[in-house]
Amino acid sequence: MGKKLYVGNLSFNTYEDGLRDLFQQYGNVVSAKIITDRDSGSSKGFGFVEMSTEAEAAAAISGTNGIDLDGRNIKVNEAMDKPRRDGNRY
Repeated sequence: MGKKLYVGNLSFNTYEDGLRDLFQQYGNVVSAKIITDRDSGSSKGFGFVEMSTEAEAAAAISGTNGIDLDGRNIKVNEAMDKPRRDGNRY
C-alpha cells in the first residue's frame, strides 16, 4: 500500500498533471488528486498525492515542502486518516 501525502496552499492554476510531474522526481506517483468544489468545480487549494513507498513519500516531503509551485509556497506532509464516524459518542 502506498503512502498518502497532503499538499496544501496550492495555486488555483495548479492542475493534477503539474502535481504528478513535481512528485515523480521523488518516486512512483500512484495518484495525484486536487480537491475541487462540488458545485463550482474550482480548486479548493489542496490535494493529495500517493507515493508507492514510505521512503519515496519521505523524500517527496523533504523535497517539496515549502517550495514555490505556480507562485505559491506549497505545504506538504503526511495525510492524516479521517476519523471514522461510527456513531459512538463519548
